[in-house]
Order: sequence, then C-alpha cells, then structure tokens
Amino acid sequence: MKIVTYNVNGIKARLPRLLEYLAEQQPDVACLQELKSSDETFPQAEIADAGYHAVWHGQKGFNGVAVLSRGEPPVERQRGLTGEPEDEHSRYLECAIGDLIVASIYLPNGNPLPGPKFDYKLRWMERLATHARDLLAEERAVVLAGDYNVIAHDDDTFSVRAMASDALMQPESREAYRRLLAQGWTDALRWRQPGGGVWTFWDYQAGAWQRDAGFRIDHLLLSPIAADRLADAGVDKAYRGREKASDHAPTWIKLR
Repeated sequence: MKIVTYNVNGIKARLPRLLEYLAEQQPDVACLQELKSSDETFPQAEIADAGYHAVWHGQKGFNGVAVLSRGEPPVERQRGLTGEPEDEHSRYLECAIGDLIVASIYLPNGNPLPGPKFDYKLRWMERLATHARDLLAEERAVVLAGDYNVIAHDDDTFSVRAMASDALMQPESREAYRRLLAQGWTDALRWRQPGGGVWTFWDYQAGAWQRDAGFRIDHLLLSPIAADRLADAGVDKAYRGREKASDHAPTWIKLR
C-alpha cells in the first residue's frame, strides 16, 4: 500500500498535475493539503473520474485538506482538532480506510514571529499532540501525514543560516515536534534516510528548485503498529520540476 502526502498549493490551479500524478503513480491513499478551495468548489467529479473516492475539508482561498483512496472509500472520523472552539481553519481531517486510520494535516506556518501566528502554531501543535496520544491509545495502524511546517533537524534544510529566523526552525517548533515523536511515532522518511539531505519543498523564489535549495517539512508519522508494516519511504521529487507544479513534492510510504 502506497500512502502519499501532497501539499498541492491550490487544487484548482494544480489539478492537471494532481491528476497526472494519480494516473502515473496510482497511490492507494493520497492526503492533500492547502486545497485553497471551498467545499462547494472541490473538484470531486474529476477526482472520481480518476478512480478515487474523496473526503475533504475545504476553506475558500487558503488551508483545506482532503483524503483520497482508490480502493475502499475513506470514512470520516474527525475534522478539526478540539481545544480551541474559535479556530475555524481547515487543517485536520481524519479518516478510516479499512483497518487503517489516516489523517491529513496542514500545520500552521507561524510566520512572522514573534506574534500571534507563531503562538497559534505552537498551540495547534499541542492540540495535535493531545489528539495523537488518544490515537495511540487505540492501538491501531495510524498514519499522520501532511505538511507539518517544521524543519526538524539541521540536515533537513539546505541552509541552517538561511532558515534560522524562520518559524519552521525555531527551537519551540522543533521541541513540539520532538515531544510528538516521543509519544511513540516513527518519522518514516527519517527512518529511511537517517542522514538527512532529503527535501520535500522548494520555494518558487530565488531559483530554489534550480539550486536544489529545499528543505523537508512534509512528514508521515506512523504509530507502532503501522511502523511494523513500513517497507519503504521516499519523495517523488521529479514532480516538483514539472510545468506549473506545486512547490511541494509528493512524499510517500509503502506499507506491507
């Protein structure tokens, strides 16, 4: 089973690239982020024609997450995280697909900092950690897949110096991510590439793609039961180089 996380950076603008990817790679499950689409304008028909069932949690203009599957249809379990009732951002969607629980996550960026956006990022990470702990208690195969907007290690970026003042690499962001992992989650891509140097995002600015000046912020975290089934993990990097591509590359795992 191939499970992909893919920040599409606008599903309507990138729909040809998404459909191309689904046709060529045929992942069993695809977790999408940054749809930038309301629920009403989500391209359900086109995705169905591609052979995929879909559940989505949209928001006009920004945010938005979805879970696609081409076998058993996803069954929604939860949208959004509890703990902050006034938070209306569409950033979390959790589904059951057979015996597997999959969540699509679009964690807040947090810039600029210091300020309310960074404070919101840290609160959101704490809320995610609280829910993740409850998921582990279910003792099931769980995959938390998405754009975490966290550069977890120095070797997860092309330049520590360039990113030093960014919210993605602040000590508080990294510590929150480490606390999440410490619950018992496996960072699948880190497991596959322990030496780092693997990027999932390249900015549109300053020729970042051409210079390979990227960093890793798209993660798939696995519960112990899911980690026992982990066969491989990687990045479909070439898709970032296609015409009018997202600034993220599809990042994936394969489970036995």
